Amino acid sequence: MSAPFVELAAASNFSFLEGASHPEELVVSAAALGASGIAVCDRNTLAGVVRTHLAGKEVGIATAVGCRLVFQDGTPDVLAWPSDRAAYGRLCRLLTLGNMRGGKDDCRLDLADLAEWCEGLVLALVPGEAPVAAVEAAAALLRDRTGHPLRLALVCPYGADDERTLLEDAALARRLDLRPLATNLPRYHAPERRPLQDVLTAIRAHTTVDAAGRLLAANAERHLKSPAEVARLFTRVPEAVAEAGRVMGSLDFSLDELRYEYPEEPTDLGRTPQETLARLTADGAARRYPSGVPERVARLLAYELDLIAGLDYAPYFITVYDVVRFARENGILAQGRGSAANSAVCYCLGITEVDPDRADLLFERFISPERREPPDIDVDFEHERREEVIQYVYEKYGRDRAGIAATVVTYRARSAAREIGKALGFTEDAVAAVSGSIWGWGTMGVEEEDAERAGLDPSDHRIAHLVRLSQEIAGFPRHLSQHVGGFVITRGRLDELVPVVKAAMDGRTNIEWDKDDLDSLGILKIDVLALGMLTCVRKGLALLARHYAQDFVGLAVSAATGSAEAVRSVVHETDGGRRDGGLSPARATDGAPLLAPDTNGARGAPDGDVAANGARRPPDAVPGALPHPCVDECARRRRP
Repeated sequence: MSAPFVELAAASNFSFLEGASHPEELVVSAAALGASGIAVCDRNTLAGVVRTHLAGKEVGIATAVGCRLVFQDGTPDVLAWPSDRAAYGRLCRLLTLGNMRGGKDDCRLDLADLAEWCEGLVLALVPGEAPVAAVEAAAALLRDRTGHPLRLALVCPYGADDERTLLEDAALARRLDLRPLATNLPRYHAPERRPLQDVLTAIRAHTTVDAAGRLLAANAERHLKSPAEVARLFTRVPEAVAEAGRVMGSLDFSLDELRYEYPEEPTDLGRTPQETLARLTADGAARRYPSGVPERVARLLAYELDLIAGLDYAPYFITVYDVVRFARENGILAQGRGSAANSAVCYCLGITEVDPDRADLLFERFISPERREPPDIDVDFEHERREEVIQYVYEKYGRDRAGIAATVVTYRARSAAREIGKALGFTEDAVAAVSGSIWGWGTMGVEEEDAERAGLDPSDHRIAHLVRLSQEIAGFPRHLSQHVGGFVITRGRLDELVPVVKAAMDGRTNIEWDKDDLDSLGILKIDVLALGMLTCVRKGLALLARHYAQDFVGLAVSAATGSAEAVRSVVHETDGGRRDGGLSPARATDGAPLLAPDTNGARGAPDGDVAANGARRPPDAVPGALPHPCVDECARRRRP
């Protein structure tokens, strides 16, 4: 009995400006069509494989990791599927090699690269428009290197000479001793996405749909098809249909096999990471509480350390501690924030500044054994000196074991209006009018009201196309960028876990997965973030030092891990007050009010005079308790 057909070469919108469907849409449609599985093969990237994997688990069909390799030396495209974990690592290293050779978003591969890294990969040549000689050369080089039979992809695109092309390719496969493999090379999940795919093609070619000509597909047949429809199309070559099912059945690798191993951190001689963390915590607690650790804090520390031990997170805490240690030893202001502020361990390690003896902390908001989510410690550094910290991480772990997470830059309403408007042939004035009429950071595309505000008629068919297509493309990935500072570090080679790409900034590399992908796979990241306010604090302290001959910068850096009597500057940022928060009174451990950004308000203009509103001294404050008279004078000011 022949194996049922499975589409093995679908392209998602992570084939940037080529695929016209989300990975999830492809998986759901494949299930609805009665397919038992699907593989998404995007162009020189694995950026969409995690979303494909998760969607397959949700709808209950098999998914396979794959990639469509595109070469710079005239080699025909090659579809590649790893058969096991080792082969997956080689595919990641192959893509990393091409990414490092080219520039940003430019993976440059040669056939010789594939020949070096193809062991364990199941490969299928895609003849397309390539000369027969190029197909023959690739087949001759790859045939005995993979450990698997080599295939030739056959396509039936509803063209005028489909039958002739199909039979010629089948004959070529027999002559080269390649197994024929049926595929439709889908670019979208349903035929109604064809207009959007045309627009994406025009955007990629920097032209308009009207002028794109033969760059556009001749019909809307590059969509997912049911197994029965594919069998009908390949009636003359039925073995190609069965071969697709056999290939799917031979692929044993799943992303569930990716066992993330956190790097081994230096530990005390003869001690485990957990014992080292306990020692560091005890030392920090002694510095924080020179008069003795309060009983309540001691209980919290014991509880948190037990939970950390049960989840095996001790190396992660040691890593964050070491990064913060490096910053402070080099005079760089650093401040942990977010849910990590609920941790007494983080406080004693000097990562955060919320005293568990004076605040009612809920550690489970940070780490919970029920949620089984990886911890997320956000640490802010002076934005002018954060690069020193980033380069320290690279130097400590090596670029083969450390990289910054990706951020998927997606189309929003304005960018969709601009690029689709140009592709549809709108004038620059019309494009500017439509995009300028959209308020805020809309993610739902252009609305009819936006077109009307721009003076355009929504009933015009081109305007209607703009509205509909902008809503379809909203949320589509445009390209990959780098996360604001989320580092992934690994025990083994990072480029055998996920492909690594060049970042736009010199001296940086990032991976192809974003933070949601990493969370889904249980991969930890270290957030090395930048905060401009910390730079302002450092410069302000430097001015004080210049005028009052006291090292306020050194005092502020050392106070973070010092005793309760030391000066402590608490600078805390949330999404609500990142850009424009005012100042509100905060308290050091001795009861003295300090100034910290107000994070309670929503975005918008601060209420009244920022300085006067934030610097009011609470009525119960002890006069003269601040570290310098100039600060005490500032705190006594009242709103006019």
